[in-house]
Amino acid sequence: MNSLLLPGSIVALSFSFFFTGMETAYRHVHAAPSAGGKYPDIAHKIVSFFTQRPMWFVGTTRVGNTLALASFSFCLALWMAPFFGAQFGPQYMALQVVLQTIITTALLAFTADILSHRIFRLSPERILYALAPLFGICFLLLSWLTFPLVALSRWVTTRVLRLPFDDLNPVFGSTDLHQYVKNIYHVNPEAEAIRVDRKIFYNALEFKSVKIRECMIPRTEITATEINESIETLREAFVESGHSKVIIYNQRIDDVVGYCHSSSLFKKPKNIRDILTPIIIVAETSLANELMIRFINERKSLAVVVDEFGGTSGIVSMEDVIEEIFGDIEDEHDEDTLVEQQLDDHTFLVSARLEIDYLNETYGWKLPVGEYETLGGFILALTEDFPQSGQTIAHPPYTFTIQSTLNNRIGTVKVALEKDDEND
Repeated sequence: MNSLLLPGSIVALSFSFFFTGMETAYRHVHAAPSAGGKYPDIAHKIVSFFTQRPMWFVGTTRVGNTLALASFSFCLALWMAPFFGAQFGPQYMALQVVLQTIITTALLAFTADILSHRIFRLSPERILYALAPLFGICFLLLSWLTFPLVALSRWVTTRVLRLPFDDLNPVFGSTDLHQYVKNIYHVNPEAEAIRVDRKIFYNALEFKSVKIRECMIPRTEITATEINESIETLREAFVESGHSKVIIYNQRIDDVVGYCHSSSLFKKPKNIRDILTPIIIVAETSLANELMIRFINERKSLAVVVDEFGGTSGIVSMEDVIEEIFGDIEDEHDEDTLVEQQLDDHTFLVSARLEIDYLNETYGWKLPVGEYETLGGFILALTEDFPQSGQTIAHPPYTFTIQSTLNNRIGTVKVALEKDDEND
């Protein structure tokens, strides 16, 4: 009997390795299974079967892995008991249990968790299809236990927790997608088959927490015209700005009443009110994803952003919201007016409008984040007053020298880094 304990432990550990790895491979492949013809017909049928029934697949892996872990722990504990008993004696039973637990946990963590994840991620699709027949057999053998447990989980979800339950819904959520994006380049960063833009995936995952103030165009850069101005004045605003929409306000910019589209000028209006389009009003603390849904539902593409006192903070368009996911979208009217120059190894000349996150990511700086979004906002937070041109602000290891200001705005800033803190 004792001679079978060690082989039994190895077999149980192998099955735990197998079930954990199959779930890892399925996470990478289940959303887009391979087309027929690339793999054996039986393997393709099995994978397609489980693609339509993800709960059955996950249930089988969890049940099989649980049984394998229990069997491994039981057999290994019995196999090690005589050795530890001879070494320590019955008076040190607690120490024996602790040592057995440490050894069992270390073997499981390395083999059934770390090693299986790494190996099955090397070529998840190929491994999944290769081992699909073996998994199909395990599914049939464990179905007597898997089906009742899946039915029980469905009953608890729908009856007790009062939550919707659908076998066809994706089993893996945003956390799993985040982990997938994080690890996909570990497979082979140079492989042509892997063309996932990790930055876009990360932006999409973080999009649910992006607020309007992070993507709006600030008040000082709004192109606007007073509602009582002439059509000729409005036409000049379109020509000078190059924009297709111009904000319309009543007496002051804090009272935005709508906007006009350049195409409306072809209607030969008598005054601005004839072509005025209502505009969406949102708070700067609102979420960008909620505004995107509102844009789609109301078929609008522009909104005015207000602060807590009702004053105009800026404007935001559908393009600004989309850029939070896909990055900057340039068109024929965009002008690259943001200064960004490296003067030497330790000195940079940059626009104060550049965002802190962008500077940290591009140059490897470690500028602190806060309520501000841009370098100019960070400098204002340091000085607590509007700095003058030529003024120097020290924040080790950075020294900021204001190069220019314009209309109560910081224009360009020279950033000097201490040599010891330079990031090559």
